[in-house]
Amino acid sequence: MASWNSIPLEITYEIFGWVSFLSWSACFYPQVILNFRRKSVVGLNFDFVVLNLTKHSSYLIYNVCLYFSPAIQKQYFQKYGFNQMIPVAANDVAFSIHAVLLTATTLLQVAIYERGVQKVSRISLAIVSAVWLSAAVCFFVALPNHSWLWLINIFNSIQVFMTLIKYTPQVVMNFRRKNTDGFSIGYVFFDFSGGCTSYTQMIVQSIDQNSWVNFYGNLGKTLLSLVSVSFDLVFMCQHYLLYPAKQAAVVAPELKKEVSEPLLKSSDHPELENV
Repeated sequence: MASWNSIPLEITYEIFGWVSFLSWSACFYPQVILNFRRKSVVGLNFDFVVLNLTKHSSYLIYNVCLYFSPAIQKQYFQKYGFNQMIPVAANDVAFSIHAVLLTATTLLQVAIYERGVQKVSRISLAIVSAVWLSAAVCFFVALPNHSWLWLINIFNSIQVFMTLIKYTPQVVMNFRRKNTDGFSIGYVFFDFSGGCTSYTQMIVQSIDQNSWVNFYGNLGKTLLSLVSVSFDLVFMCQHYLLYPAKQAAVVAPELKKEVSEPLLKSSDHPELENV
């Protein structure tokens, strides 16, 4: 395994890594606090939460396995070279564990707080079921030859796929409601900061090693940062330019209206001012 060539770059790498961890970890709290204060999850897209839980669970499996398993690390070095560094840092593992716990907490809030007519779509449930069924099949395929690196890369690919689609229901919901009430802009800011610092951390490692292997050796982390930042910019545009936050009251008749919405069509009206 390669070592650092520059102590200042190593320190910089660690700083950016833990700033990324703190930012991405903090991004869950504004939404959890907003839900708690309102005792309502109206305005938060449930498909986003469900897809996000699958995404973070897959990423947790990838990070924990690659960081702690000598057998998988050996397979990684055999594929990318023994002079390379493992592209998963301690902050990645810590973030994944924290993300799963906080996303599960948000899902619990969805179950117990006022949610109007919103619900998890059948398409979202079908996607999640298909993903975990595919992962189970891949496990039995990898088992005979102990192809563990290939298997965890499948989980990494799953988290990339879920990252690509998880934001879309919330973006479309904001567009159809013409506001972002109920969806915390605090989440967006912390998520944006985490994505930028995570990507910068990878750049620092590449500069020190004079190699860009860590970008395609851990393509999931690369795409995670880029996709997150891109969607966060869309959310900022919606919140501040297209639909400036404003206080609005829920219209009772509309809460009682029976609707059945597909994955990208779940919508409702806000209750209180967004934070």
